[in-house]
Amino acid sequence: MRLLISFAALFSSILLLQLGFGGVVPLDALSGALLGFTAQQIGMLGSAHFLGFFIGCWWAPRLMGEVGHSRAFAAFTASGVIGILAHMMLTDPYAWAVMRMASGLAVAGCYTIIEAWMQSKVTNATRGRAMGVYRIVDVVGNLGAQLLIAVLEPALYFSYNLLALIACAALFPMLLTRAEAPETGTAPRLRPRLAWEKSPLGAVGVVVSGITGAAFRMVGPLYGLAVGLEANRIALFLSAYVLGGALAQLPIGWLADKFDRRHVLIGISVAAILGCGAMVAGAQGNIVTIFLAAGFFGLTTMPIYSISTAHAHDFAEQHERVELSAAHMFLYAVGAIASPVIASALIAGYGPSAMFGFIALSHVLLIVFGIARMRARPAPESRTRYVNAPRTSFTIGRLTRWGRDR
Repeated sequence: MRLLISFAALFSSILLLQLGFGGVVPLDALSGALLGFTAQQIGMLGSAHFLGFFIGCWWAPRLMGEVGHSRAFAAFTASGVIGILAHMMLTDPYAWAVMRMASGLAVAGCYTIIEAWMQSKVTNATRGRAMGVYRIVDVVGNLGAQLLIAVLEPALYFSYNLLALIACAALFPMLLTRAEAPETGTAPRLRPRLAWEKSPLGAVGVVVSGITGAAFRMVGPLYGLAVGLEANRIALFLSAYVLGGALAQLPIGWLADKFDRRHVLIGISVAAILGCGAMVAGAQGNIVTIFLAAGFFGLTTMPIYSISTAHAHDFAEQHERVELSAAHMFLYAVGAIASPVIASALIAGYGPSAMFGFIALSHVLLIVFGIARMRARPAPESRTRYVNAPRTSFTIGRLTRWGRDR
């Protein structure tokens, strides 16, 4: 309990960051549509976010080493807040792309700093509880960010100003805490090739996860508008997706620890294809059908990242785990940067269902590759425990339990 109380400032900052920066994602899509942006331009905003996210993951450990945790956190938060505030000053899609890079940079930088701070304080005995609360706060903030869209009118100064104020408030817990800032550790080397060397299937699964999650989160509001949802219902639509993914983690984790993870990954990819079909069919039904389809889609697609990374860690040595986690984050970002542009172009050219055809195709390829890899080598004799792996920073590997329960 003392440990969790000592982390109260960090958890408060996480919640406020998620509410502020997380709300920009759907608000930008709705505002862009209202301002006459094309579907491709709205998709470009999502890609710009993940480009900034990648830069932030790479830069944050180095900036921490130069100026310290608190100053680096303030700098990243300020860059994101500036990006939010500038939206209604210049309503141009390419200017917004630069602003979204700033918010992506801020998200990655702030999470890297918070996770580095937590890592310095936890022990193996307290790691599980700390990570459990961390994930709960993260999910609650994510859900809250989607629900905020129900009360924020698109393309208004007030809406963006409110999100900027919330994000700016994240500075107070971090800068005013009496807890002593930790010493700066060494940044993990970024070796994307390591992910392929340890598990080609895990690497491909992570890329497919990036394709799937980024397409839906960044372009999903366009789908909602295309099927006739109003802004307040799009908020519930996106929340259903997040909630479905959160509910899937425990049962999928149990399956991934009990059975061959390749079987579980192939099975969940088959379910993800059914989830894509449910989204296409749901568009023809009523609002309840659409919400249920979104929840099922989240349930079948969100766990893929964690299954893929867990399978890869089964083949890794203890000293490789942090760098392997960083390599997986890099591959996730690669899929996430490309996906929104492709998905938005497909929606513009062929209608809202085309995005789910694209996602389903990526899962078909994952299934085929998974079957091929099962023939290439047997399952590992010893396995790590399944971890609900957050996609927050290159340093997240230091906070997980990979390698401690072998």
